[in-house]
Amino acid sequence: MPGLLRGVARTAVVSGTATAVSNRVSRRQAGRWAQQDYGQTAAAPQQVYSTPAPAPAVSMDTKISQLKELAQLKEQGVLSEAEFAAQKRRILEL
Repeated sequence: MPGLLRGVARTAVVSGTATAVSNRVSRRQAGRWAQQDYGQTAAAPQQVYSTPAPAPAVSMDTKISQLKELAQLKEQGVLSEAEFAAQKRRILEL
């Protein structure tokens, strides 16, 4: 009978260990899944940006008058050659 008790005890220890390990693995995996779910739901919602409305077209008359004013400022010495060129480029790109 002692051999039988030893076998039963060994089986109980192995079974208990297997159950403990299985439960631990299940809890760890459930925790990982919960973190993944939380990470996906807690993330900031994606914002959808619309493209800005195109700038209203500037008429050619407006551009010409702006260029004339710019030339006058350059002649008066208010604008340097580089500033004049930069502003002229900006006006013509509109």
